[in-house]
Amino acid sequence: MKKAVFVYSPEQLGYKFSDTHPFNHKRLTLTMDLLKNIDALTDFDIVPARVATEEELLLAHDQKYIDIVKRAGHGELSEAQCESYGIGTEDTPIFKNMHEASAQLVGGTLTAVDYVMEGKAEHALNLGGGLHHGFRGRASGFCIYNDSSVAIRYLQEKYNARVLYVDTDAHHGDGVQWSFYEDPDVCTLSIHETGRYLFPGTGNITERGNGQGYGTSFNFPIDAFTEDESFLEIYEKAMREVFEFFKPDVVLTQNGADAHFFDPLTHLYGTMNIYREIPKLAHKLAHEYCGGKWIAVGGGGYDIWRVVPRAWSMLWLEMTDQQLPTGPLPQAWLDRWQPESPVPFIPTWEDPNPLYEPIPRKTEIEEKNTQMLTKALHIIRNENRA
Repeated sequence: MKKAVFVYSPEQLGYKFSDTHPFNHKRLTLTMDLLKNIDALTDFDIVPARVATEEELLLAHDQKYIDIVKRAGHGELSEAQCESYGIGTEDTPIFKNMHEASAQLVGGTLTAVDYVMEGKAEHALNLGGGLHHGFRGRASGFCIYNDSSVAIRYLQEKYNARVLYVDTDAHHGDGVQWSFYEDPDVCTLSIHETGRYLFPGTGNITERGNGQGYGTSFNFPIDAFTEDESFLEIYEKAMREVFEFFKPDVVLTQNGADAHFFDPLTHLYGTMNIYREIPKLAHKLAHEYCGGKWIAVGGGGYDIWRVVPRAWSMLWLEMTDQQLPTGPLPQAWLDRWQPESPVPFIPTWEDPNPLYEPIPRKTEIEEKNTQMLTKALHIIRNENRA
C-alpha cells in the first residue's frame, strides 16, 4: 500500500472561467512545480484523475441541472437562460466545455476515494477538488458540481462508510452541509469567517442538522481579522470533540487556503503557520479514528502566487510523512514564476514576522471567538451525553 497518492490530470486546468476570474487553477501547476523542485513529488506519486460519469454526478445533482450545464458549455444557452441555475453570473460565468471540465474535478475526488477505500493508499489528495458551494440544482460561488457531495454519497453507496467532512476554507461549506443536513451518517464540520461579512452568509452555530441528521452539523464561525492562535485553538478543540463524538470510518478534508492575510477575498489574518498545523491534526486523528483513511481536496485560495503553493505543499508533505521545510524556497522555482506574478513572492516557506501591523481589536476578537467555541462545544457535549 502506498502512503499517499496525488491525483492530477492536465485536463483539470480546463476548469477556467476567464483570465481575470479569481478562481485560477494555475495554482495546481505552481504547487506541483514547487513540490517537484524540492523532490517531494515524483511521477510515481501521481495518479490520473478520471472523469465522473453522469450516473455519479446524479448522486448529488439533478438531471435537469446537468443538462443545463452541458448545453451552456456547448454554447446552446444564453446567460439569461442559465441565470436561475447560478450559471452565467459574475461568480460563475459560462465557459466552453464547462460540464466536461467540472466532471474531471469530481472524477479526481472519486479517484482519491477509490484509492483509499480499496486499500491502494492510506491517504489521497485531489487539489483540483473542494468545490463546496455547488448545490443539487444550482451553481454557486465558483462551484458548478460539488465534488465533495458526490464523493460522500459515493462513499456511502459503494463502501457503506460513515463520513466526517471537515472544511477549513474561509467560506462556509454550505453546499456540502445542506446536502447531508438530514443524514445521520454524515457529519459536517466547518470553520470559517462569520457570514456577517462574507459569502455565503451561512454557517451559524445554530445550524445543527435536521430530522434524523440533527446534531451532525457543526459550525465554528470566527470573527473577521482572526489570527493564527485563535484559529488554531478553535480548530484543535473542535476537531478532537467532533471526531470523538462522531467516530467516522473515513475523513474527507477540504483545504481551502483563503484564510491567509494575503487572500484578496476574505478578511482573516492567518499566516503560513496555520497551513503547517491544519494537516498535522487531520493526519493524526485519521489514524486514531479511521485506520488512516484520509481523503483531502483543495478549495478556495485566491492569492495563487504567494499563498496557495506553499500552503498546499505543506498538506502533501504532511500526508506523505515528509519533513516540513523551513528557510528559503527553491531559487529555480522563484526564478521561473516571479516574472509572471503580479506581486513579489515571499522567498521563504515561512511568512515574515510580523506580516502585518498589530490589530487594535485583537483581544476583543479572541474573546468573541472563545465565547463562540465554548457555546458550540457545550452543545456537542450535551448531545454526546444524551
